[in-house]
Amino acid sequence: MILSDVSVKRPVFAAVVSLVIVLAGAIAFFSLPVREYPAIEPPIVSVEVAYPGAAASVVESRITQLVEDRIAGVEGIEMIRSRSRDGVADITIEFSATRDVDDAANDIRDRVGGLADDLPDEVIPPEIRKVDVDSMPILWMHLSGEERDPLWLADYADRILVDRFSSIDGVARVMVAGLSRPAMRIWLDREKLAAYRLTPNDIESVLRAQNVELPAGRVEAETQNLTVRVARAYSKVDDFRGLVVSRGADGHLVRLGDVARVEVGPENPYSFFRSNGKPGVGIGIVRQSGANTLAVAEEVKARIEETKKMLPAGVSIDVSNDSSVFISEAIKNVWQTLAEASILVILVIYLFLGSLRATVIPAVTVPICLIATFAVLWALGLSINLLTLLALVLAIGLVVDDAIVVLENIYYRIEHGETPLVAAYEGARQVAFAVIATTAVVCAVFGPIMFLAGNTGLLFRELAAAMIGAVAFSGFIALTLTPMLCSKMLTTETGSNRMTKWVDARFERLSAAYDRALGRLLGRPLLIGGISATVVAACIALATTLPSELAPLEDTGNLQVNATAAEGTGYEQMVRYMEDLQARVLPMIDDGPIRRMVVRAPGSWGTTEDFSNGRITVFLKDWSERKETTAEAAQMIQKALEDYPGVRTFASGGQTLGANRGGRPIRFVIAGATFEELARARDAIMDAAASYPGIENLEADYKETKPQLLVDIDTTRAGDLGVSVSDIGRTLETMMGSRRVTTYIDRGEEYRVIVQAEPKDRLTTRDLSNVYVRSRTGDVIPLSNLVTLRSFADAGELGHFNKLRAITREGSVARGYSLGQALDWLEAEASTLPEVAAIGYDGESRAFKQTGGAIWGVLGVTILLVFLVLAAQFESWVHPGVIVLAVPLAVGGGLLGLVVMGQSLNLYSQIGIVMLVGLAAKNGILIVEFANQLRDQGVAFDDAIRRAAVRRLRPVIMTSIATVAGAVPLMLASGAGAASRQAIGTVVVWGVSLATLLTLFVIPVFYRRLARGTGSPLAVTRRLEEERGAAPAPAPAE
Repeated sequence: MILSDVSVKRPVFAAVVSLVIVLAGAIAFFSLPVREYPAIEPPIVSVEVAYPGAAASVVESRITQLVEDRIAGVEGIEMIRSRSRDGVADITIEFSATRDVDDAANDIRDRVGGLADDLPDEVIPPEIRKVDVDSMPILWMHLSGEERDPLWLADYADRILVDRFSSIDGVARVMVAGLSRPAMRIWLDREKLAAYRLTPNDIESVLRAQNVELPAGRVEAETQNLTVRVARAYSKVDDFRGLVVSRGADGHLVRLGDVARVEVGPENPYSFFRSNGKPGVGIGIVRQSGANTLAVAEEVKARIEETKKMLPAGVSIDVSNDSSVFISEAIKNVWQTLAEASILVILVIYLFLGSLRATVIPAVTVPICLIATFAVLWALGLSINLLTLLALVLAIGLVVDDAIVVLENIYYRIEHGETPLVAAYEGARQVAFAVIATTAVVCAVFGPIMFLAGNTGLLFRELAAAMIGAVAFSGFIALTLTPMLCSKMLTTETGSNRMTKWVDARFERLSAAYDRALGRLLGRPLLIGGISATVVAACIALATTLPSELAPLEDTGNLQVNATAAEGTGYEQMVRYMEDLQARVLPMIDDGPIRRMVVRAPGSWGTTEDFSNGRITVFLKDWSERKETTAEAAQMIQKALEDYPGVRTFASGGQTLGANRGGRPIRFVIAGATFEELARARDAIMDAAASYPGIENLEADYKETKPQLLVDIDTTRAGDLGVSVSDIGRTLETMMGSRRVTTYIDRGEEYRVIVQAEPKDRLTTRDLSNVYVRSRTGDVIPLSNLVTLRSFADAGELGHFNKLRAITREGSVARGYSLGQALDWLEAEASTLPEVAAIGYDGESRAFKQTGGAIWGVLGVTILLVFLVLAAQFESWVHPGVIVLAVPLAVGGGLLGLVVMGQSLNLYSQIGIVMLVGLAAKNGILIVEFANQLRDQGVAFDDAIRRAAVRRLRPVIMTSIATVAGAVPLMLASGAGAASRQAIGTVVVWGVSLATLLTLFVIPVFYRRLARGTGSPLAVTRRLEEERGAAPAPAPAE
């Protein structure tokens, strides 16, 4: 072998090559970004359009459908999801993973910008963000001041802090919870307006006409040019109170203060916020789609430290929760696992070799290969994340395998009398083919993973790249540095200590017992095949009981509690509900696992007219300070709140993949032509679900239960009096809702002027009819003369899915059932309903469906690819078939491990099962390749396979135990991010263990049964050389 030959002959050259590789990896390490997961999030752009006072049905027809139609042709759209609620429309557009989020946002901005003329005049200009409208903040800050007014704090946050944090790269939105920014609130008194014969429209007209700042030309003199402006006279409360709105019959002036109460108040008074039971202002940081959570959080915390130096006296800002702490802790735990696995593997090597000199040789390959892998990640533009680090942990047991095979063979030759230099030269040449074959097979295993489609491919592509890089480097180091070190460090006395002699004696006894057993079983393929098939079948049968899920629940350290009251619940009532719920959870701060609790009502962000929901965000103590996991804490809170009357609560936490929008695991969408038809389908599914035990708390986002009042206008009478429908609508909107009429300037900042009726004038339905409008003759007419009222219930939220009207079913998976089973059942039920035109999935369910059968397809492709790679190397179709027989044994062992350890079938365990294809093949390659060598040397067929199996017993057991030792810390992991590590570690430990145990018999037995008529890979080459040597030389041409 050229590599090993050159390395033994030129040791300095071999050392320099390794040092250059380490140097390149070290430089790359400091250039790699650090994040939680690979950049798998698809580009997402959201459009939010507020239409104050409009019903959900009006928002749907006047805004949502127009926006959807306009953006539908943008390149790369994967999904459009929208929600029309009273007063606001939210449209979320998800693009294909290859689309640049900035380009996508610009395309959407251009399309929406062309809609300005088609939208109603009262619509607030659309806000376009590079984030899902339902995305949760990654970091919460709490702004407080003991002697400061809450409104002042909200104003300070809005004027100063929001802009400071919005400018950070990767921040999509800065949310302010608590009181909103100030506004000039004008509370109209209905009775006083009637007494002065004024209408709300009169007040609005005067405000728009008087509260203006206009250019008035300029004064041009010979020496200077002066701009003339009409000053805005209204900026303070007293200014607005003195605004003249009318002139009485006797000439007296009617001012705004005579008919209204004027004050500076919150623009949105319907916002309740408490942190650990104390009022204040919360500031949430929402990152952009695809942004690095760790990098954004670090920059925000650095900006907080800068901000603290400039805060006014008595004002403080602190971090309430930082979700990047979980990421940092999880990455720290993986580094720790990496160290533990390295130590375990080195101890295993030392146990077998009994010499520090011999142990150093394979041990040195671990840091070299791992460091070199960072150069591969950098070259491919990847990052250091939980999955690439997980790949490095898994690689520890693999990268020493090749070095162990080379070292063990050289060590064996030295024991039998060769000098270290000759043994290194000949021993490396002898096993070079096996090293190359195993390296190629393991690399081939991860090749198909890199070409997986969808988010699964993006997620595990970096893991596959890291594994391929580490394994490829291990093969290179095993054939270069390892032989060189063996020639320099090993001696005939190496390892001749008491422990080594004890281990060698036990191994000789084991080898003798294995030889005897193999002698009895070598001719009984039916027995060995039957036992193996029975074991595999039993493992697969047990595996059918495994629950399936997208990813295991992690101990993330934070959770959400959603509280839902009856439709139409008022704001004050919802606040009382949330205060009661808060009181039940607060004791867990001192005596339980909770560190901080943030309570909000309503639960949604921004402008909303639905107060029937609230949200509690719970942040747990550090992992070292609590015993409860996130899932257990969620159960504690759920138990404390479940018997509270009037509100339905649901606590959830621990999701890491496919759940960035929060919510429950099941999110099943049915789409159709009309909501009436979909409601019938919804009811049919609900009825069927009542008898299906696999789904709990199934709900729909379309509920015709929100109480509403419908105003019927007598258009004939209104036309006769000269009152337009728009006048009636604007009057009702002003009095019963609120209208942003104009603005005012305060300390250089522009704030809104909002007109609304006094709270006492909008308590009952009778208040609706006691509002006045002006006729064409100038008289004021009560609305009761023009309208009639009737009550009804309708949906407060209307959803669309890919432009179709849609209803989303949301629920939880019952214990003992899997997400896959629940979704399959819902899909089967929906397929029987004629009203359903299409189905879809959202959130975690969508991610689960996207990854559903992809991994099993990859498993099949991987086995085929390994077979073909081995066929090319062994120049045989039979040898690869024998080697691949070990794969079902490993897969069965992995599935058995999941059952025994009480785990689930998820993305991580499936990737572990794919890995087992390469790990299982390694042992078979060692045995088959050496048997071929012995046959080439003239050893009889039966003796060759028996001697090969016994001779390779030691390296097979050493490499298998090293692989298992590297994965044991994963299987026994705890703390942040442990669940995913446990899943893949369990599969590797159990799969490799069972496969090794059975492979030692399956491979020799079936090689003897199937490969008797085969030759070695160089058989044709030797035959060619023989025929060329025997053939007479051609006569020279005349």
